[in-house]
Amino acid sequence: MNVSEIRKDFPVLSQTLYNKPLIYLDNAATTQKPIQVFEAVEEVYKKYNANIHRGIHYLSELCTTKHEDTRQYIADYINAASSNEIVFTRGTTESINLVANGFAETIINKGDEIIVTEMEHHSNFVPWQMLCKKKNATFVVLEIEEDGSISIEKLKCLITEKTKLIALTHVSNVLGTINPVKEVTKIAHQQEIPVLVDAAQSIQHMKVDVKDMDCDFMAFSGHKLYGPTGIGVLYAKEKWLEKFPPYQYGGEMIQNVSIEKTTFNKLPFKFEAGTPNYIGAIGMGAALKYIEKTGIDDIVKYEKQVYDYAVEKLSTIDNIQIYGTSKERISVISFNIEGLHPYDIGTLIDKNGVAVRTGNHCAEPLVHHYGINGTTRASFGLYNTKQEADMLVKSIIKASGILMNN
Repeated sequence: MNVSEIRKDFPVLSQTLYNKPLIYLDNAATTQKPIQVFEAVEEVYKKYNANIHRGIHYLSELCTTKHEDTRQYIADYINAASSNEIVFTRGTTESINLVANGFAETIINKGDEIIVTEMEHHSNFVPWQMLCKKKNATFVVLEIEEDGSISIEKLKCLITEKTKLIALTHVSNVLGTINPVKEVTKIAHQQEIPVLVDAAQSIQHMKVDVKDMDCDFMAFSGHKLYGPTGIGVLYAKEKWLEKFPPYQYGGEMIQNVSIEKTTFNKLPFKFEAGTPNYIGAIGMGAALKYIEKTGIDDIVKYEKQVYDYAVEKLSTIDNIQIYGTSKERISVISFNIEGLHPYDIGTLIDKNGVAVRTGNHCAEPLVHHYGINGTTRASFGLYNTKQEADMLVKSIIKASGILMNN
């Protein structure tokens, strides 16, 4: 990969903050966007913006074609069996809530069990917790190992005849741990238990193949894979989408409406009430095409080099605690400096132009596992460099010195 050329595609990276070059290391929260995404979105507004699916005029038909071509492209990108298995949502959170709503209505009963892991983002934790509370079901949490991984053997011990779903993240947004989702799915399917995978932190960093993974559901967001905000995808096997009731009601998702009754649209449209975010979808498609053109294998190789280098350099800082030491990790490094508050570290290194995230990262059960309230988190993308990792380390050392002397 020619990272110097890639960085030219991301205008935001060329600016300075506090007279320092911007070093953007908050990619787990949201990624920056290449000009190719801007151009795709701009083209819709300039050339063929029109409400889709229902119009018979030229612009509507063209915009509909572009939108549905994007749906097919995404289906092909993740190797789904059909574009009917791709539902556009506002993001990972809505995708997971859509599945939770479907399970609430059709699958979960009193005494049933849902298993999640301790490392889940709140968006893949709270919906299942609330569903279990609503249905008088049992919410089961698989504790993590001390290295930040999960134990397959412990998971097997948690599965019972009452287990109706396993939901887990592909990559932890705090630890960077890559979970063995294919192995989890194989074990679950032996007992006919469906599996939901939160791919918000993985699809931009590795090849994701839903047939190979054999997951029943997968959710991800456009804004974390170099695309627009307010758009995401729920992948679901067609058999589940046929079984689930609609998540919302209104226009687009209906087939016929009368005073007596309403019938619903075919898949996947019965889950897409109202005017779709077709511009966001087309922009997300452009982002995935950018990743594909760059080459996901090259991205994986390059990002691993930068990530391993950053971990090595950070490990040399006095009194640093890096959370998660699993061998299978990518993208995310969360840490604390003994005696210092992560907010103070984040605030001071920002003055050097280094953008990181501080707090519990919407994963309170996980940070509480380590007996802390939060961390400083640096997260890397395809445009980050070893030189930026060096600057991160220098900024932390400088900030630590200032705080220790006060």
